[in-house]
Amino acid sequence: MAASGAGDPVDDAKSGKAPFAQRIDPTREKLTPAQLQFMRQVQLAQWQKTLPQRRTRNIVTGLGIGALVLAIYGYTFYSVSQERFLDELEDEAKAARARALARASGP
Repeated sequence: MAASGAGDPVDDAKSGKAPFAQRIDPTREKLTPAQLQFMRQVQLAQWQKTLPQRRTRNIVTGLGIGALVLAIYGYTFYSVSQERFLDELEDEAKAARARALARASGP
């Protein structure tokens, strides 16, 4: 009997362990057209399986980036409105300096 982990499918199925798939380089190894077609089918099935998850992640990422852009855009508008407020404050400071200068030179 084969030792555990030796790759015997019956023992592996009983112990709950499945053998790992071997990575194959189709350019090095000679594969039949049927094997190549099977590889393409498996790759397509894996791609279709992960497509909804990838689509959801892409949508969430897009919404996050869009929210960041809108936040920067909104902050820019807010900053510009604050600059006008500071301009008004600066005008009041100039007027106060002029009044102080007039008082100092007046008496």
